[in-house]
Amino acid sequence: MEDKDNKNPMRVQQCGPVKVAIWLDSRIVNGAVVEMHSIKFNRAYMDGDEWKHTYSFTVEDLPKIAVLATEIYKFLRVRTFENGSQDESQ
Repeated sequence: MEDKDNKNPMRVQQCGPVKVAIWLDSRIVNGAVVEMHSIKFNRAYMDGDEWKHTYSFTVEDLPKIAVLATEIYKFLRVRTFENGSQDESQ
């Protein structure tokens, strides 16, 4: 059950021409609704006077992708705990 009404990503980050967006999707897994994240990378480039986007990357884009992937992973998986509210099981 994908949320077709949600047209905007939940987070977008950019490093130079490389951009990453996180999309939140809801799916039914074993009869339960589960939230899942889709991560999409693209690169902006100029074609004449017009900006375009591609899903192909150059060798020079790879470090930017790595930085963005690390930041997105932190955003989705690293949690900050307030005084005494840390749950070791997570």
